This record gives sequence, structure tokens and C-alpha cells, in this order.
Amino acid sequence: MKSTLSTEVPLRAVPRLMIAAPHGRSGKTVLTLGLLRALANRGVVVQPFKKGPDYLDTGWHSAAARRESRNLDCFFMEPAVMQRVLLEAAEGGRVAGVRGAGSASGAADLCVVEGAMGLFDGLDVEGTSSSAQVAKQLGLPVVLVVDVTRMTRTTAALVQGLAQFDPDVHVAGVLLNRVQGARQERLVREAVEHYCGIPVVGALPKDARMDIPDRHLGLTSNTEAEGVEALLDDIARVVEEHVDLDALRAIAASAEPLEVEEGGAAEAPHACVPEELRVKIAVVRDRVFSFYYPENLQALEDAGAELVFVDSLADTALPDDVCGLYIGGGFPEVFAEELQANASFRASVRAFAEQGFPVYAECGGLMFLARRLRCNGQEYDMAGALDMVVAMEEKRQGHGYAVVVAGEDHPWLPAGTVLKGHEHHHSHVVERGPSVRLVCTNERGHGIAEARDGACYKNVVAAYTHLNALASPTWPPAFVTAAREARATDGGN
Repeated sequence: MKSTLSTEVPLRAVPRLMIAAPHGRSGKTVLTLGLLRALANRGVVVQPFKKGPDYLDTGWHSAAARRESRNLDCFFMEPAVMQRVLLEAAEGGRVAGVRGAGSASGAADLCVVEGAMGLFDGLDVEGTSSSAQVAKQLGLPVVLVVDVTRMTRTTAALVQGLAQFDPDVHVAGVLLNRVQGARQERLVREAVEHYCGIPVVGALPKDARMDIPDRHLGLTSNTEAEGVEALLDDIARVVEEHVDLDALRAIAASAEPLEVEEGGAAEAPHACVPEELRVKIAVVRDRVFSFYYPENLQALEDAGAELVFVDSLADTALPDDVCGLYIGGGFPEVFAEELQANASFRASVRAFAEQGFPVYAECGGLMFLARRLRCNGQEYDMAGALDMVVAMEEKRQGHGYAVVVAGEDHPWLPAGTVLKGHEHHHSHVVERGPSVRLVCTNERGHGIAEARDGACYKNVVAAYTHLNALASPTWPPAFVTAAREARATDGGN
């Protein structure tokens, strides 16, 4: 598999660790945020990562560490590619979305990878794509976050089982969470260290400062939450009080030097695209739409795009000189009234699509391109680029990894192109007019209807699948080429 990552990555020992847990809702995300901010406040340059397809946690990571978080995922990345993602980010690789820029933050002092779900939970009984698999492939010592609510000595049995389950996974430390008083802490700490021989490097009490607003897709986006900096500093103070940060740094430093496998070589960097072939593509990135993999933006630049970021709430129209439009996921249902109020921006998107310029949208972006959005007991006008009505539901409509195949009538991808990503949505398409066809088939995932995804009209394609460019390397150049061809024909109309 080809990658869009730079090959200019020196190989060296990289201090690194994984924060994992026996199960979801153990508090590992908030604790990770506290660790990132506490280390950053000490002047430590820490590079955050999230295992799996996740935008919300990485957004919070980036805010906490003051450094862009990246995703690591075995489903999307071969081991060599995943290693290069880690190494490039650790070495301060260029900032996605800023053409030709290098990271101003330099090399990291250590890397912190937050796991997902339970440590060994994956796609099958072998734990494929689990946090443990990522830990093994990247040589990450694991620090377990254990919620000790209503437990004492049993905690040791739980930790021992996790530590011995797979000899290739090194559990190097334990963080106790939601501890109720000094007595419980003493009993649990002594039991874990006595029976497991694994150090307890922190014990955090139940504390209101460790709360972040929650919503149906997980944490509230950091772009929406009020007082993010104060909130993160409060969490960091709790961590400073109750976690041995020096012990965690020592665990990270114990990681063996990482020898990168062959196969992670990059394609030519974006600077090799001649200036006359570069084309402007608008990316809607704001409080509503913030779900973008850095690799996707980087891959578009590498393919010849000059990215122009626009705001669906503040801007009155798309820029006149853009020839493509990318709308990522987000929460249009939360901002439905404000999106409806910005009628001029919606009209510009609709006109852009009608002219035949390529538009690509994912999940929340699909909802915005529809004619109407039903949510909060009301209906709201959206862009109307696609003759569809989308409705929010309490029950989740799709969740998990997705694999889709482009059909013969896809406007800018060759038939048979395989694309990988994930879906996680509570909305579904309840009305679809005859002008909108579905141009992708789901080999995995729900899609829009009947295992089909990719709602298409003219050069517009909108799907519930969030693509990852490292797993779908043909998508970025095909989209940029479509934009370049649209520029030559003024949209094709």
C-alpha cells in the first residue's frame, strides 16, 4: 500500500506508550487529556495519537497537547505505514492543510497513544485491529486505566489476567481511576503490586473536574465546548496531583527502538506538482464540520490541491475561484438552525453543484447537502444539492469499519475502486428523489440503503462512509483530477 507520508524520517529510539483499559468508559480519554496537558505545561513536547477511526478524541488531544493528534489503525494501515505515521508525527512532520509548511513544534519528547474500547477488543476472536495489535506492531508499553469502582483485591485479578493474556503485550503500569478514599487506594495498590508485580503509577479520585460533556457520538467536540483551555488545565491539575508523571516518562523511555519495516514508502511530495496543475479546493472546516483525517488533507495537497478553508456559518458564499468542495463529518443537527439561517452560503453550494463542479461529502456533509434535515422535532432547510431528506434518530443507524466499491456510474472514480473507512451515524436518508443514484456498493457497513452508499448527482458524491486516504489512496488524486477538469470546462456545463 502506498502512503502519502514523507520518506525523510530518521529512524531513532522514540519514547512511547499506550494508555489502554479493560473496557470502554473507564475514563481513559479524560485521563489521557490530563496527561497530555500536564506534560505540555511542564514543557514536554508530547505527540498524541488515537487508536482507531476517531475525530472527537483526536480533536481534544490536539487541544490538550497543543500538537496535532493522529490516528493509528490496523484496519487502515499496514504495519510499515502505521510505523511511519508514528515516526513522522514524532519527528514533527509537515502540518496537514498548510501547503509546504513544516511543523513548528519540532521533534516530540515522547508519544502517547490512547487505545480504544478494551485492550484486546477487535473485529474477531483473534482481536484483529485491537489496541493490543497496535501496541504489538509499534512496540508500545501499555499503561492500564482501571476503574476501581466497588473493587479492591479483585483489581489485581483483572490486571493479572490482562497482563498474562498475550505475552507479546507488555503491561508496564497501572493507573487507578475513580478511587473512593485512601483506604481503597491502599488496598488496591498493594494488591496489584503484590500479585502482579506491576507498578501503580497513579490513583485518581472521583472529581468533577474530570468531566467533559458527552453526546451520542462520544465526547462533545472541543470546537463546541465552552472554556476548553480552563477545562483542560483543571483536568491537568488533578493528574498532576495524583499521577507520577516521571514514572510514566520512564515507562515511555523503556520502549525498544522502532525498526520500520519496508513498504511504507511515500508517493512523490506535493511540491512536485507543477504550479499550473494545482487547483483550489474548498474545505468546510468550522464548528459544524470538523471531522477530517490529517492524512486526507495532506493527500489532497500531495495530489495537487490548494486547500481553501471556509466556514458554513460565517461565510456568505464559496470563493469564486475554487473548483472542488470537500465537506467532512460533524454535527449539522446541532447547528441546524444556524445553517438554515445562512441562506446565501447554502445557495452558493447548491449552485456550485449544479454547475457540475465535483463535491465530496461524508456523513454530516451528506446531511448538509440534502434538501431538508429533520431533527429536534423540526425540519430545516439545508443546501439542496441532493434531492434527499435526512432524519436524525435516537438509535444508532450505522457504526464500524466500512469497505465500499465504486460502481460504473461513479462520476470520478474508476469502476471497481475499493475504498476503506468507517461509519458512525444516527441519521438516515428517509426520502431520495429520482435524480439521486447510489454509486457505491458496501462490502462492509450499512451505507445509505440496501448496502449501497455514495449518493450521486452530477459530480456530487456524498456517503456515510468516512474515508481514510492511507487506506484509499486512489480517492485524493481522482478528486483533484475531477476538480482540474472542471476548471478547464467551467464545471462541465
